[in-house]
Amino acid sequence: MQYLNMESTPSEQSAAFLRLLNIMNELREQCPWDKKQTLESLRHLSLEEVYELSDAILKNDLPEIEKELGDVLLHIVFYARIGSELNAFDITSVMNRLCDKLIRRHPHIYGDVKVENEQQVKENWEKIKLQEGNRSVLSGVPASLPAMIKSTRIQEKARGVGFDWEHESQVWEKVLEEMDEFKQEVQNGNPSKAEAEFGDLLFSLINYARFHNINPEDALEKTNLKFIKRFTYLEEQSKMDGKKLDEMSLEEMDVYWNASKNHE
Repeated sequence: MQYLNMESTPSEQSAAFLRLLNIMNELREQCPWDKKQTLESLRHLSLEEVYELSDAILKNDLPEIEKELGDVLLHIVFYARIGSELNAFDITSVMNRLCDKLIRRHPHIYGDVKVENEQQVKENWEKIKLQEGNRSVLSGVPASLPAMIKSTRIQEKARGVGFDWEHESQVWEKVLEEMDEFKQEVQNGNPSKAEAEFGDLLFSLINYARFHNINPEDALEKTNLKFIKRFTYLEEQSKMDGKKLDEMSLEEMDVYWNASKNHE
């Protein structure tokens, strides 16, 4: 796919950002809804916007990505405006703090540190975070992250300081071990232990995916979307044939399910 060169000049970028800040200020001062918002009231809306951006990225819908990036940016300048009203921070301090952090955590660009690959960059990043006062390598993982994303980030951060398997085969052996332990607890009829072993199995599978540069969250979401598409096809086609799902056998449903694969 060929993309047009959309790079704007620094002056155009500055003008666009200043325009956004001016509009934000006007809305905050004049719009009844915007005047009412707080850091807390915006939180769930921000999460929704990020998920919408994620959906657009998975679909590789570039116009939609552009739109959702704008919505996320709006929330950033909104939070900064509220922060200025609280005399806590403003958009200038937010950006300067970010710039300072990026410079500090990229000594291979802004200092004399030498790196040979991406992994060394990640390792340096985690070491610098500890030097900045983080109590633990894992302290930067938000507690409210969805479990699968949290698991991925935990493993990435542990790897950043060298706590990782040496060979892919070791990880696969762990997957098989956890699978056997899960199956055993299921056979034993012990729900609580089966749940614990299932968690261990998922954790080990996420670990194995990481060794193959597979993002488990993206992989599962793509499977979710694929299932939705095929099941919707099943519903629509069977309805066109005058059939009701709750009256169909599994064998009848499988005919439509397999047809949905061919339809793709």
